[in-house]
Amino acid sequence: TYRYNTGSAAQAEIDAVLQSSRYQEIKAQMDQLQSSIQANDIFVFVFDMDVLENFDEKGYEDGTWNPLYYIMDSYRFPEYQLALGDCGSIFKEYIEDSIQAYKTGKPADNYFISEGEFGYNTSAMYPVVQNGETIAFIGVEIPMATLEGDVQDYVTKVVIAGIVATVLLLLLILVVLLRTLIMPVKMVAEAANQFVTNNNMVSDVLEKIHTRDEIEMLSQSVLKMERDINDYIENLTQVTAEKERIGAELNIATQIQADMLPSIFPAFPDHPEIDIYATMTPAKEVGGDFYDFFMVDDRHLAMVMADVSGKGVPAALFMVIGKTLIKDHTMPGASLGDVFTEVNELLCESNKEGLFITAFECVLDLVTGEMTFVNAGHELPFIRKKDGSYVRYKTKAGFVLAGMEGMRYRTGTLTLEPGDKLFLYTDGVTEATNNANELYGTERLERVLNEHREKTPEELLPEVKQSIDAFVGEAPQFDDITMLSLEFCKKMEIQ
Repeated sequence: TYRYNTGSAAQAEIDAVLQSSRYQEIKAQMDQLQSSIQANDIFVFVFDMDVLENFDEKGYEDGTWNPLYYIMDSYRFPEYQLALGDCGSIFKEYIEDSIQAYKTGKPADNYFISEGEFGYNTSAMYPVVQNGETIAFIGVEIPMATLEGDVQDYVTKVVIAGIVATVLLLLLILVVLLRTLIMPVKMVAEAANQFVTNNNMVSDVLEKIHTRDEIEMLSQSVLKMERDINDYIENLTQVTAEKERIGAELNIATQIQADMLPSIFPAFPDHPEIDIYATMTPAKEVGGDFYDFFMVDDRHLAMVMADVSGKGVPAALFMVIGKTLIKDHTMPGASLGDVFTEVNELLCESNKEGLFITAFECVLDLVTGEMTFVNAGHELPFIRKKDGSYVRYKTKAGFVLAGMEGMRYRTGTLTLEPGDKLFLYTDGVTEATNNANELYGTERLERVLNEHREKTPEELLPEVKQSIDAFVGEAPQFDDITMLSLEFCKKMEIQ
């Protein structure tokens, strides 16, 4: 073996082995095995370990590095079979695995994958060990398609066997069910069908089923369900009637609330000095937001933007109270700080529900353009100077109305020039939320306002609302959305 795997065996020795009957017998057995397992090749070989362990890159590329000596080969094409005395090479990726297999006498942990003329093949080699020493290797190369076919055949057989077993089991179960369950269940089904088709009439058949098992429990459950359904229908009829009544009342409340807010535009056709427009979109049938604008006297315009905590009917009722008190206390010459101070005391007296109001009120002198204002915890307004951009008017806000007794509110002052604009809003605008739980925010609002800064108040508000709707998408509206826009067109001339 040593002389052969180093290439030093004489040709006469090789020819003698090739012509021996034992060699021919083993070769015939290997050919038969190769055919039966549909392998590409079964071959026996030895390594010249000196050559294998000293890899020659150049010899590998030009085909002169051949560490493998064939002993026997059963390639499926006989004309290409190799025999005793022929040498060959291996892929350099498998050199370390081959050396390890030779030294340990154990096959490599992985299979060798190669691409041949007819597709991909997988190979494995198994060391032949004698007296603790590796003397040769047996190699097998099988097409991947053959292995995949074997796996597919195996899976198919397993699936078919599983289907057959499942069918037999189902047949057995069906026989048991037919004998023990079908008739009682059929009685229950007929009773249920009678309930459906005969105006919810409860059948006495269910009370006669006494099988003392789960079927009896089922029949009693169906009987109880039928009786409960009849009770539920009766209650539902009453609840529906009540809901319709409440819905009608809410529709009336919605209309009443809408009628309380100024909604006729242009609001002051006799005052070309101002252009004003406002909208409110409640989150429910009635809302807690409100806006208001009215002439305090011939030359002073008051504007209010407010938001009541909470939603629905309680907030709407509190809104009515707050709106009425603010308007009633806003009189010519009155300090807006004093107005909010008095309104806060009145609201605190009858506020058992713990509601509160954020509010911003301003009064514009149409002759001078001077605007006094007071802020009770409300959103800061946006001011746009003529030929400029909308910016938030930063001022310190006071405490909310109805939040605490004894609060004092301060009046602020600024001056508007012809062409200046004012934008008031509630937090339903900036806190509008999309499905990703993101807020619309003041930065996005400021950007939209400036994109449409040349538009009139009536043109501006729909643009802002459209931007909010596009941002929110299909997310539900959680808060009222209320906006007011004013343009100071020119100063009033005193007659």
